[in-house]
Amino acid sequence: MASVRALVCGALLAAAGMLVCQTAEADFRLCNNTGNRVGIAIGYKENESWTTEGWWNISARSCETVLRGTLVARFYYIYAVDYDRGGEWSGQAFMCSREKEFTIRGTEDCLARGFDRTGFFEVDTGDQPSWTVQLTESADQTPMQPLQSKIPMLQTPPTAGRPGQPLPPSRSRN
Repeated sequence: MASVRALVCGALLAAAGMLVCQTAEADFRLCNNTGNRVGIAIGYKENESWTTEGWWNISARSCETVLRGTLVARFYYIYAVDYDRGGEWSGQAFMCSREKEFTIRGTEDCLARGFDRTGFFEVDTGDQPSWTVQLTESADQTPMQPLQSKIPMLQTPPTAGRPGQPLPPSRSRN
C-alpha cells in the first residue's frame, strides 16, 4: 500500500511540475487590432549587441508571438507597417531594417551597410516575463484583448503609403 501511495504521489508531483512549467511560459506578442494586414519588425538587445528582425505578417484582428520564452530585456523596439491602408507605427529609436525578411546585428551605419534606417517605437515591459503589444487605429474604440502596454496609434505618413509594395514573407519562430 505504501508503494502505491508513493507512486501516486510521485505521479501527482510530476504532473504538478509539468503544469507549473507550462503556465510559467512567457512570450513577447503583438496583436493587430485593426481591420488590415500589418507587417512587424522588432529590435532587442541580445547579450551586449542589438538585433533587429522582421517580418512577421499579422492578419487583421489577430495576434502573433514574435519572441518565445521569458523576456530577457526591459526594452523592446517595434516598427509596423499597414499593408492595406498605408501608414506605420514608428518612433525615434533608429535601427536597421530592410524590405525582405531579415536578421541584422547592430544598429550603426545602417545605410552604409546596405540597410534602411528605420524609426522604431520603444516598449517598456517593466521587467515583466511576458508582454503583449496592441496595435490599433485611432478610430478603434475597444481592442479585442486586455491591454498590457500603451496603444501605439497608426501614423499615416505624408504620402499615401507604399503602393505596389510586396508583402514580405511570413515569419515565425519555433
